[in-house]
Amino acid sequence: MSSGPAANRPRGFTLLELLVVMVIIGLLVGYVGPRFFSQVGKSEVKAARAQLNAFEKALDQYRLDTGHYPSTEQGLAVLYTRPANEPKWDGPYLKKNIPPDPWGKPYVYRSPGEHGEVDLLSYGNDGQPGGSGEAGDITNWQ
Repeated sequence: MSSGPAANRPRGFTLLELLVVMVIIGLLVGYVGPRFFSQVGKSEVKAARAQLNAFEKALDQYRLDTGHYPSTEQGLAVLYTRPANEPKWDGPYLKKNIPPDPWGKPYVYRSPGEHGEVDLLSYGNDGQPGGSGEAGDITNWQ
């Protein structure tokens, strides 16, 4: 057994050991971080596609009940809230009111559409028409 001041002193990490651990953590974050955040962007695109699909099915049900799609002016709100001038409305056609797209912007609805009877779209994470990747438009006609 040792005796003296060094034997009673608690052992800790040296500065060199702490620096090595910090470098390893930094390398891991630099490698994993970009891959993780690219997956977040892909999941937002998938969520927008799923919401557009749900809206399209609800619009089809609305059309079956009323005989027509809602006008562009009425918008998607009629899928959750009864319009004043629609006696055949049998909704709500969605469980919740229309959410914004995954980037916090409203979905675009047009009836009649340029690409079909109705056009549904989100402008992606940049909020501007066109673009590619995560900034590309997400539509019901592609």
